[in-house]
Amino acid sequence: MQYDQALKVLEEADCLADRTAVEAALDRMADAITASIGKKNPMVFCIMNGGLIVTGQLLTRLTFPLELGYLHATRYGHQTSGGDLEWKALFHADVEGRTVLLVDDILDEGVTLKALADECLARGAKKVLTAVLVNKQHERKVMPGYCADFTGLELPDRFVFGYGLDYENMWRNAPGVYAVKGL
Repeated sequence: MQYDQALKVLEEADCLADRTAVEAALDRMADAITASIGKKNPMVFCIMNGGLIVTGQLLTRLTFPLELGYLHATRYGHQTSGGDLEWKALFHADVEGRTVLLVDDILDEGVTLKALADECLARGAKKVLTAVLVNKQHERKVMPGYCADFTGLELPDRFVFGYGLDYENMWRNAPGVYAVKGL
């Protein structure tokens, strides 16, 4: 996407959650996560690339010791619709017997998040929890009723970007969550 096109996308987008709403959602998530696993010596994995900003913002709100790592699997690449799961970076830490928290930007269909959670369990994790900033509301989940354990925002089924979410690999840094005009 050209620079001028990217500017136009943001200019025309609908703001679904401004910075204040996102920050409040992150605060709620952090409180719930702390209450749930704050005393369990968790291993937290940032799901790259989308989870980078969410994880960074969330970590500063967690008031307990934790170990941090990252995983990278994608179904999107530079596309706007998902394909086959491609593993880019797997485990650099042992999860056997650990409580694991996977942090990502969005739960759309949930294929990637479920595959990563299943992989953690296959590697011996005691418990796997998931946290996402955005849950996209629709009925196309990987399995009926699939949801994250911790969710910041429930948003309509539109193509969203900002706070880690991208549109054609741009605007992960937008200061809120926006929906692309017409999508």
